Amino acid sequence: MTDPTSEPASDRSAPPEPTLVPELTVTDLAASLAFWRELCGFAVVYDRPEEGFAYLALGSAHVMLDQRGIGRDWITAEAVHPFGRGINLQISVPTLDPILRRMAEVGHPLFLEPETRWYRVGARREAGVRQFLVTDPDGYLVRFQESLGEREST
Repeated sequence: MTDPTSEPASDRSAPPEPTLVPELTVTDLAASLAFWRELCGFAVVYDRPEEGFAYLALGSAHVMLDQRGIGRDWITAEAVHPFGRGINLQISVPTLDPILRRMAEVGHPLFLEPETRWYRVGARREAGVRQFLVTDPDGYLVRFQESLGEREST
């Protein structure tokens, strides 16, 4: 049995892995890493460049990137760009402003401009969010949102 005190501090303090982590097939890992790291603020937790793979996290939001054609590909049908049709990845962040600023600085287009929405979450409760949507280099739709709290339905 391994003594947990012998592991580096960074391993002991790492948050537990979430129980659901999407793995996105990408066409260019470098372009995807630029989007997810530089624009969205994710950090590489670990990678396997020889396999075209990277595991990223932003707080408790995790995503895996896997470059098609390097290592194993788990493709169930012909992959046609844009990938990820029919799904959007919702990521909660404390504030949208730093991400929006980075997107604007490089001229990355938004799929949906920032908006404020209130969604029913119970018979008489609503949850408010400020949100926007953007596509990554392979067309995956990513929705960033910041919470505005809850209120009684009107």
